Amino acid sequence: MTKGEMSEPRETVRVFDDNRLLPLLFGEHHRHLSELENALGVSILAHGNEVKIRGSEDGRLRAAKALDALYDRVRQGHEIDAGDVTGAARLSRAPAKADSASPSVDPAYHIRTWRKTVAPRTPHQAKYIEAMRSHELVFGLGPAGTGKTYLAVALAVSMLYQNQIERIVLSRPAVEAGERLGFLPGDLREKIDPYLQPLYDALHDMMPAEQVRRRLDIGEIEVAPLAFMRGRTLSNSFVILDEAQNASPMQMKMFLTRLGLNSRMVVTGDPSQVDLPPAMTSGLSEASSILHGVPGIGFIKFDESDVVRHSLVAKIVKAYNERDKRKGS
Repeated sequence: MTKGEMSEPRETVRVFDDNRLLPLLFGEHHRHLSELENALGVSILAHGNEVKIRGSEDGRLRAAKALDALYDRVRQGHEIDAGDVTGAARLSRAPAKADSASPSVDPAYHIRTWRKTVAPRTPHQAKYIEAMRSHELVFGLGPAGTGKTYLAVALAVSMLYQNQIERIVLSRPAVEAGERLGFLPGDLREKIDPYLQPLYDALHDMMPAEQVRRRLDIGEIEVAPLAFMRGRTLSNSFVILDEAQNASPMQMKMFLTRLGLNSRMVVTGDPSQVDLPPAMTSGLSEASSILHGVPGIGFIKFDESDVVRHSLVAKIVKAYNERDKRKGS
């Protein structure tokens, strides 16, 4: 190469055959392409139905893989948003199985509910969905924003939608950030509901409001604090314990032994966010230690790379984890 010459950047070209789908794929003002550029460190230029990707070989391959997955999603009739684009970028890191599509477009990983079809956005989320479908008891462990509770509620609603179960039971320990129920105003229901609101929010994202109200009224959906689970056997149910790091060892054993016939149970929590008194052991940590390796029980661990909320959340989680590592050393 003589002085003054510049090498042309290498590029990968993708051509999409249905022009009608391109506005959905590219996003308003090509917003989705810009998000892929930022996530993968590439340059993407769209002209008509042709897309040119420039950058490192790894970046180009991953961007092409993400675009193909997103195109397949819109071709299947699904809308895509910023979260789907970020998820496609994350999943482009995962090695593909032979003769299989990306989990984001593979129907085997899709969860169909009344209001939407939910697909995994990270490799760990795909493994989590697979584990919940193949195990009667699954532990989902990791930081906030990784989809542990959301995906569990989605699968529970899907199984109710398909009449595979008779009811959904959602539970949480009534322990939060040092507050006590007795200090809150109102009757027992009014004291408890704030602790359970995230579960109601997930339900309303999957089901029309009238369906949620009706099924709560007739008992097909039950949202209750963990203390209310004592003495019951939960059969033909999908049972979820959220924020399980705040369950005591006795409560955790009590909850796990509620599992009845034709039921599935999912326990979610973040072992690093325990709000129990300092002298009390977390039931989640104890159960993870005792039950790890027991046949029929699945364990999926999430990390900051799985955070699907605002990008700053992942950075915040990472910063705290690094601080904890420095303290530990």
